[in-house]
Amino acid sequence: MRILHDPATHRFVIHAPEGNGELLYSLRQPGVMDFYHIGVDERVRHRGMGSALVGAAFQYAREHGKKVVPSSVYVRYWLEQHPEARDTLIPM
Repeated sequence: MRILHDPATHRFVIHAPEGNGELLYSLRQPGVMDFYHIGVDERVRHRGMGSALVGAAFQYAREHGKKVVPSSVYVRYWLEQHPEARDTLIPM
């Protein structure tokens, strides 16, 4: 799956013939990304698209020295399965 980052619209996207997925984020302050929504077309759910989007977004944050606020319920669920990504979370 090829994931594209579109910083102009603050989203990570996947386009597939059967459907698309996206992770939306906002910039709360310089260096802090709030992952607040993830959506995957119903036809392609349960195929790993959501997990791939979240993984790519956390990888981007880590590589660019950003901190993350996991507002999305799915992103918080994903973090339970991937505790290695918690180092990018903003301290609460």
